[in-house]
Amino acid sequence: MDPDSELVFDFPPFLRLYKSGRVHRLIGTDYVPAGVDPATGVASKDVLIDPRTGLSARLYVCCPSASTRRPILFYLHGGAFVAESAFSPTYHAFLNNVVARADVVAVSVEYRRAPEDPLPAAYDDAFAALRWVASGGGGEAWLAERGDFDRVFLAGDSAGANIAHNILVRTLAEPLEIKIAGLALIHTYFWGKEAVGAEPTDRAFREWLETTWGFVCGWSSGIEDPRVDPFRDEAALRALPCRRVLVSVTEKDLFRERGKAYYERLRASGWEGEAELVETEGEEHVYFLSNPNCEKASAEMARLVAFFTHDS
Repeated sequence: MDPDSELVFDFPPFLRLYKSGRVHRLIGTDYVPAGVDPATGVASKDVLIDPRTGLSARLYVCCPSASTRRPILFYLHGGAFVAESAFSPTYHAFLNNVVARADVVAVSVEYRRAPEDPLPAAYDDAFAALRWVASGGGGEAWLAERGDFDRVFLAGDSAGANIAHNILVRTLAEPLEIKIAGLALIHTYFWGKEAVGAEPTDRAFREWLETTWGFVCGWSSGIEDPRVDPFRDEAALRALPCRRVLVSVTEKDLFRERGKAYYERLRASGWEGEAELVETEGEEHVYFLSNPNCEKASAEMARLVAFFTHDS
């Protein structure tokens, strides 16, 4: 059989990997340029952070912006660690809307994806980008002149929320010269060996999720890894270095129970911050991206804006 057509790993609905090494991504492959969004007036531009790895980001600001320094939103897109992009139409539209509503300076990170670059590449890229922000963004004016480095928010959806949690934990060992005001975890990709709450207990199903985690790690890590199962590191939860955490879940999301447990265990851990749990009834995983104009997506956006502007 032709190695370029012999399937090695099928990861629906995201991608297929062939024996030759060819990766066929099924979603999230479209890109849109930066610029001024006519619908919101938000301006964006792309910056290269690390030429060695190709790490880059798309920056967003309101145009014109408020005269005062604005909170910095450090955002990480979802896509199961294998798909989507900071430059995709989906995330570009989402960030334009967030920035327009909250008047924040946003940094949307274009991190490396598996399987070409298995984990921890995405974690390392995200932390390198956060370190770049903490250093002033290499003098990038949109950050240096408009951003408030004492009000930095980490946020992401799905795999991006997982990354946001993990780089925040990493700052415990590698402190940065910024203040993380809050962490927003939207439909977070967390999982584990044993079922939590009302999670599915079907063995074949859970083994499949274990297999997909192994795939994005290049088969170097199991599902008990604290990067995907944060309950393996209760000390990190207790020491989480931010003042506020927002956890968003949906009724029909596979990861709902784990998100609720994260909120509950964080509150019970002795952590001294303020945690909020929000659950949207009747919706699927990251519904607000696929159906951004629905009433519930508008409510989700309003909660995020309120979280990012709480101290403004």
